[in-house]
Order: sequence, then structure tokens, then C-alpha cells
Amino acid sequence: MRQRDRATNQRRWLAEETARLMAEQGIAEPERARRKVAERAGIDNKRLWPSNEEVQEALLAYRRLFWRPDQAAALLQSREQALAAMRHFARFGPRLVGALADDYPDPDQPVRLHLFAEAVDEIVLALLNQGIPWRERQEQRHFADGSRRFAPILTFIAGDTAIELLVLPTLARSNPPLATRDEKPERGLDAAAVERLVAEARALTALAR
Repeated sequence: MRQRDRATNQRRWLAEETARLMAEQGIAEPERARRKVAERAGIDNKRLWPSNEEVQEALLAYRRLFWRPDQAAALLQSREQALAAMRHFARFGPRLVGALADDYPDPDQPVRLHLFAEAVDEIVLALLNQGIPWRERQEQRHFADGSRRFAPILTFIAGDTAIELLVLPTLARSNPPLATRDEKPERGLDAAAVERLVAEARALTALAR
């Protein structure tokens, strides 16, 4: 029993330290932070390492205790802007990707959306009709089928939030680009999932007051 309790306490400690490291150093990947903490503590047995779910719980608890009201408010504002942009571009099947879609969000990162259209001009026309100024750049992306190609990114400001629109062909719904962080298919979140994230951010904002 003592050995089991010790292992449980060790997992909890590792989860809490991993969460603290992620929050304080802005590390988005739990695996990298968890490995760093475990190596410092000399814990090589991965069966004693906490799961991503345990790290997420610890990170949420950390934020409830230590996040300033302005940090929680910034996260809420960014996710609300993401949801508003998704509703605005609903006919292009928007998906939220990047830091704000993660279980470990960074409110200082821009809102990143994938939009699906046969031509970037369709998105440009939507921006023109709303009188929204934007900037365009090209970015080479790797795709799930192993191909590489350039895709246009349109950037604009909504309130105080930067929004990036990666415009993809409709076929990319089944052949998504790979995330630059971990090279995994970046499928993103639909509007319903983002609505749940907004509700979560509202609760966090209320706790931080």
C-alpha cells in the first residue's frame, strides 16, 4: 500500500511540476515539459509519469490559483474572437488550430483558422465586402499525404486580436496540413467545440477575479 501511495504521490508531483513549467516557461507540448521535469528528478520509469489528462488537470488547477485576471480575460477575448471569425466565415468550413485550440492554450498567440475554398479570391472578396484590411503571405506546408505546397495566409486584426486565415483547397479536408509543432495532421476544431472552449474560458475568468 505504501509503495502504491508513493507512486501516486510521485505522479501527482510530476503532473504539478510539469504544469508549472508549462505555465511559467510557455511550453505548449506536455511531453517536452514532462520529460524535462522527470529527467531533473531522475525518474526514468515512464509508468510513473503522469498522463496528458493528469497534466491538463494540474495545469487548470495552476491557472485557477495563479493566473491573473488579465491573463484569463485575454484567453476569453481570443477565443471569443476566434468563434466570431468562425461564424463570419462559416461557409468556408472554418477550423480552429494552433495554440488556442490546444488543451494548453497561450492567449498571446494569434487566432489561427483553416478555411476551405477553391480560390483565395473567395476569402479576399469576403474581407473586401466587410471593409477589413488584410495582408497576405505564402507559407509552405507539409500535408498528410506527404506532399508539400505553398498556401496563402491572410492576416487581419479584430479588436486587439490578430487572426490568421490559412486558405486550403476543399480536398484538404481529407488531406490536412501537418502541424509545424509535431508533424501530425492538423484537423482543428469546429465551431461547436470552440463554443465549449469559450465556456471554459468564461469559467476560468470568473475564478481569476
